[in-house]
Amino acid sequence: MFRILRNLVRMAVIGRTVARHDALPTSLLGTAPGLLWLWRRIARKDVPGREGQRLARALAELGPTYIKLGQLLSTRSDLVGERMAVDLAELQDKLPPFPGDQARAIIEAEFGLPVQALFQSFDDRPVAAASIAQVHFAVTADGDEVAVKVLRPGILAAFERDIDLFYWLAALAEWVLPRLKRLRLREVVDTFARTSRLEMDLRMEAAAASELASNFKSDPSFNVPKIDWERTGARVLTLERIRGFKVDEPARISAAGFDRDEILAMASASFFNQVFRDGFFHADLHPGNLFINEQGTITAVDFGIMGRLDRSTRYYLADMLIGFLTGDYRRVAVVHFEAGYVPPHQSIELFTQACRAIGEPLQNKPLNEISVGRLLAQLFAVTEQFEMETQPQLLLLQKSMLTAEGVGRLLNPNINMWELARPLIEEWMRENRGPEAQFIDDAGAALSTIRRLPALVREAERVTRDMADGGVRLHPQTVRQILAGWDRRRRPDRAALWVIAALLAVIALGLA
Repeated sequence: MFRILRNLVRMAVIGRTVARHDALPTSLLGTAPGLLWLWRRIARKDVPGREGQRLARALAELGPTYIKLGQLLSTRSDLVGERMAVDLAELQDKLPPFPGDQARAIIEAEFGLPVQALFQSFDDRPVAAASIAQVHFAVTADGDEVAVKVLRPGILAAFERDIDLFYWLAALAEWVLPRLKRLRLREVVDTFARTSRLEMDLRMEAAAASELASNFKSDPSFNVPKIDWERTGARVLTLERIRGFKVDEPARISAAGFDRDEILAMASASFFNQVFRDGFFHADLHPGNLFINEQGTITAVDFGIMGRLDRSTRYYLADMLIGFLTGDYRRVAVVHFEAGYVPPHQSIELFTQACRAIGEPLQNKPLNEISVGRLLAQLFAVTEQFEMETQPQLLLLQKSMLTAEGVGRLLNPNINMWELARPLIEEWMRENRGPEAQFIDDAGAALSTIRRLPALVREAERVTRDMADGGVRLHPQTVRQILAGWDRRRRPDRAALWVIAALLAVIALGLA
């Protein structure tokens, strides 16, 4: 009962804030005429801005958890629509700072040492304050200049209360408006809760930064600040201080003697390598998180939101993009069906036609006028009609691509980052999607199958021995089913043996 009363009170606060900003989407209201009638009588009239902009302002006023929720929804254009997703992506993750003495207390509680034992100096005035943490400059006991990220006091408890409310509201919404079940609201809350809990453990952010730095260890196009692990814990992250310019300060970058086109080329290369070479990318590369350091190298900060793509997803992306850019829409459709993204009962001909509707406007356009991020957004909007299951990793990538393209336009609006990355794209395609790569992949799959043969044979021998010894007595129908299954498993293995035999014969002929 207490939980229900608490949630009702908090719902009233949320409702008052949302009504003041007239921030409830009309697409949601349209599913319930009674709710639409009530809303028109309580919501404030003539509030400026689009629906997404009004919702962003309401979420910012409601506090940290709601700001993070808005950021999540900005990656889910399948739920909120492309226009609202773009508006929510502009939600400013800024809050008033908390006092420096509270930051010191959190640091001391985290490490069990006074601040003076950890740092020669610690600036109580934060240089940035966001929804879950703020950043202070300091100098370590060893004399190194660092930036210290400190989690907001009480943020974890407040977050858990808000998550409990979100689960309750999701269940209530699906009960009151059954049409909303298709949106899988509780799964959205699950994803939000999981990613946010990870983001609030600053050790996870430090690990992400360390992995990204390792991927670019011998790559001069991208720099990641060094982590000070001795001064990093669950609520405190200490990393190398970066000096330089924000990427959205082109005049200062040019005045420092750096070539903005060269920087854009490095940005293009680094983003491509993160996505396709490594399958691990910084998913929040807005201008506030990108700097040009004193050496003229792009440097990223804030590694709380990262994305991962497995190899098969990267291959899907490459094949799909090539299909669009070459006008091979049948290939685009086949890639979706082979990946299992579109269910097999859908018509591949109709899906090919839908892909053509997206791709034809791109033909004969110069590459610098093509937005891959917008292309993906249009594709995801169309695939929903063909029952394509939501792919969160691709939605996060699509948002990241739009953000990266925006950064590229800041540096030079006349050059497309994908045009600069073309040599890398072509090299990656030769190495990973060319005939030689396909042959190696097929041979690897065959070898993997061969490796499983001894285990399958041993299992068959064991079953046969047990049956012969009378240790296992099976119904004749069960025996027939086992033998039929064994026969099905043998077929691909027999085929694999032929493949390996042929491969060995080719090698032998070559040696001869």
